[in-house]
Amino acid sequence: MEIPRLDAEYAAKVCFACGRENPIGLKLKPVYDGKKVIAEFTAGEFHQGWNDAIHGGILYTLLDEVNAYAMLCHGVEFGVTAKSEIRFKQAAPINEPIQASAWVTKARKRLVETQGMLTLKDNTVLAEGDFLFYVWTQSRRTVLWDMDGVIADSAAFHLAAWQETFAERGIDFTREDFDGLFGTRNDHIIRTVMGHELPEDDLKSIAREKEASFRRKARGNVKPFPGAVKLLNTIKKASFKLGLASSAPKENIALVVGDLGLEDIFDCIVYGQEVSESKPSPQVYLLAAERLGVTPGDCLVIEDAPQGVRAAKSAGMKCLAVTNTRPRQELEEADMVVDSLEDVDLITLIMRI
Repeated sequence: MEIPRLDAEYAAKVCFACGRENPIGLKLKPVYDGKKVIAEFTAGEFHQGWNDAIHGGILYTLLDEVNAYAMLCHGVEFGVTAKSEIRFKQAAPINEPIQASAWVTKARKRLVETQGMLTLKDNTVLAEGDFLFYVWTQSRRTVLWDMDGVIADSAAFHLAAWQETFAERGIDFTREDFDGLFGTRNDHIIRTVMGHELPEDDLKSIAREKEASFRRKARGNVKPFPGAVKLLNTIKKASFKLGLASSAPKENIALVVGDLGLEDIFDCIVYGQEVSESKPSPQVYLLAAERLGVTPGDCLVIEDAPQGVRAAKSAGMKCLAVTNTRPRQELEEADMVVDSLEDVDLITLIMRI
């Protein structure tokens, strides 16, 4: 049997259940909390069968949709409903919010089993269902993360370390200077501030001094940005690949990853010293994709700085930018901009960007 043509972007617009641009659709907005897919829907008069009761076909659509998303959130690129069994418990009223939820119960290479239910706000069960999905293709979607400014709220420690290091050389390094360079590699920052003719040995000595200062200030004090660790754990549980690609040196990454308890999260870590060019060069992201065995088109990058966004886009990757350290207007090259990773879930990452 030929695999159906899949245009996820088009489907996301016109799908009867979740399409944002379908004028007669249900416009569901499912979210994944790391365990279940959940969506809410309030039916109106045009969704009824008998008087004031939702049509059974609409109820089935709600269940089918959230169960399908549960499958997709388990590392599947595309699958189709092979079998479903619905048990209607009681009539579902119109004009009352209904919660549809679903979760994976068993997953094999070619088959995924899920369960779901529809409930009212008081937890009254309206319908339950068991679904079996045939998997056409496993997902290659890979999420690459920057570290400083995205996962770790570390900017204050970097600023203090740079100011201390440059002050010893009689240079006033301002917050404005820092904001324009944060997210790039040490050699780029040092040469921008001190000139491109600086001898290599001096450059390396300044970089070591700055990073030693950073680690003294940051050790035990770095906090994650809201939503970052939860989203990382959700992606990991869902069996999607995760990479960390940072301009930071290996020692800094080890400190932050260790302090935040993220040692077992990433499938690949690329350090700043492993590439010859700093962001906005795409090298660090291209190397991460190569090590993970995926193409740039499979990758979504999460960034906070304009240089990082440009690096991701130059690599041919999608990019989600978060305004943790820079204003929204400086991040407009990204495919989506959010104010917090608390506003992002796995479905947004795999279906909507």
